[in-house]
Amino acid sequence: MQQQPDFAMIPGRDEIEKLERDIRFFPTSVAAPQSLTAAEIARWNETGYLAPLTAYDGSQAEDLREYFDRLLNQTLAAGNDSYSISSAHLKHARVWDLLNHPAIVAPVCDLLGPNVIGWGAHFFCKMPGDGKRVDWHQDCSYWPLTPTKTVTVWLAIDDADAENGCMEVFAGSHRFGLIDFEASDASSGNVLNQTVSQPEKYGQLESEPLQAGQFSLHSDLLLHGSPANQSGRRRCGLTLRYCPADVTASLDWNRKGVIVAGEADPEKWPNAPRPQAD
Repeated sequence: MQQQPDFAMIPGRDEIEKLERDIRFFPTSVAAPQSLTAAEIARWNETGYLAPLTAYDGSQAEDLREYFDRLLNQTLAAGNDSYSISSAHLKHARVWDLLNHPAIVAPVCDLLGPNVIGWGAHFFCKMPGDGKRVDWHQDCSYWPLTPTKTVTVWLAIDDADAENGCMEVFAGSHRFGLIDFEASDASSGNVLNQTVSQPEKYGQLESEPLQAGQFSLHSDLLLHGSPANQSGRRRCGLTLRYCPADVTASLDWNRKGVIVAGEADPEKWPNAPRPQAD
């Protein structure tokens, strides 16, 4: 039986709705950013995302792709699918290192402040012609975290463009709080189990093509998704999730957290160690 991705294992909607959560966008107010410009921070506050930024050059991106090729081959050989490599920073030393990569952590700190937790790492890999799409959704609807301050990094392992199903966003949708959604399932071709109808009511549709080694940043309240990969090329991205240390994680999700900058209360975020082997 194929292992299901982490989003299929998280608490159900009823469990999350029972939690008292502060669901709203918190504009960035970092006084002295070290990586981003004032214009980029203003754009983040206005649109809920930034792209493209660069983590790796051509040769480094190729090395990372070769690493993922090996990881994917191991995953498929074990009978799992290309979307199932999740919470990867808790299992693979190199992914733990990626979560801590200075070129990624620096702009995240500019958005979240000096004390930052990295708590998620999930490869979203669309195989050539797999026909699966990611419907419109907000990340925060899946997570037992409060307040809603998570920033997601989408790091391109492969070149991602309109042909192979790059991410699309509704810029400005992060300012509407939690948006109503409907249940969905795999039989519809949706990778996730939620979908938002009429997303155009909440913002301006924009595409996020990225070259391998580049990354985007988006708010956990931003409506986003991606069309199916109908091309003959693979499209893989690694999502890395970060929040400030003042966020509270329920249902033991704090065990996923790694302190990537500054400090945190060890009772709140125990600081998951680097795996011994990859």
